[in-house]
Amino acid sequence: MDSIKRNVLLNPGPSTTTDTVKYAQVVPDICPREKDFGGLMKGLREDLVKIVHGSLERYTSVLFCGSGTINIDVVINSLLPEGKKVLVINNGAYSTRAVEICQYYGLPHIDLNFPVDQIPDLGQIEDVLKKNPNIGLVHTTHNETGTGLLNPIREIGALVHKYGAIFTVDTTSTYAMRPINIEEDNIDFCMASAQKGLMAFTGLSFIVGNRSIIEASKDYPKRSYYCNLYMQYDFFERTGEMHFTPPVQTIYAAIQALKEYWAEGEEAKWARHTRVFNAINAGLDELGFKQVIKPEWRTGLVSTAIYPDDPNWSFEKVHDYCYDRGFTIYPGKISATNTFRLCALGAIDEADIKDFFVVFKEALKTTGVQTPVNYKK
Repeated sequence: MDSIKRNVLLNPGPSTTTDTVKYAQVVPDICPREKDFGGLMKGLREDLVKIVHGSLERYTSVLFCGSGTINIDVVINSLLPEGKKVLVINNGAYSTRAVEICQYYGLPHIDLNFPVDQIPDLGQIEDVLKKNPNIGLVHTTHNETGTGLLNPIREIGALVHKYGAIFTVDTTSTYAMRPINIEEDNIDFCMASAQKGLMAFTGLSFIVGNRSIIEASKDYPKRSYYCNLYMQYDFFERTGEMHFTPPVQTIYAAIQALKEYWAEGEEAKWARHTRVFNAINAGLDELGFKQVIKPEWRTGLVSTAIYPDDPNWSFEKVHDYCYDRGFTIYPGKISATNTFRLCALGAIDEADIKDFFVVFKEALKTTGVQTPVNYKK
């Protein structure tokens, strides 16, 4: 088996993969309606529940073809009962996406905004829930990937359940990295895509959630055909298959990635991502870069650095220099501030970050950016 050129991706997904995951896609052609393939899907679905410590009796996973956004679409359009409204706790780009989904479906909703560099105020959240007894679903993001801010989902979930609503959490950039316990964290539905924490490939997304809520949603208003959670769940339960054609080779890669997840172990994997994150922050600190999120509010996966006030600074030039040498950095996602992100996802370790900063320093020097970098204020 030939090795494949290894790039170190410091973008927030897709992430760096192992060669064994890459080669897992090279399999004999198979019709996805065969029983053999259905058996693989069953094991995959169960593993996805086990990663968040869910009971297989109470929780299930439902797979969809698409990027992470399809999950937000599915839970919001499928799990809102008639006559109820959505509350989106919004402090970043990915919670804003949930608001946009509500707008596109014409769903009644409250967009509860907080600054992108601040954790949500639990008192304000409870006040909104108290004043709006018709809130049926509350949605937020675990790791706001645009900044790296960690939201207090366990505390938010406790409030949501106190007021009788469903709690859906976008865990796209924490699932299979930062440990999650679906029950203890008061989550009804979490979600991710294979190319993030599982370190597999784009095209397969999944929602892990409460079976009884999914079954109750059978009688909720139908707002989408392809993206209806109950329809996909019901088809899986009756046939063991996805309702529509699955991404066959991508599923083989995800199954291999799950084998590697269990082999490494939850604690060891999170420790590795933490080593990577600490090395990223140490490198940025040494060069004088300021970050958007204060240290105690960071998720441990995304570092968002502010552009220096240097006339020679060019993200594009620095990116291209690093890219040509096998390292990918990524622009920020904050409308009011120019930033770039370095992320601790993927099959990488601390040594990769040390190698990266050698190249990154060369990029700054080559493009004439002064180090340590300067800020006017």
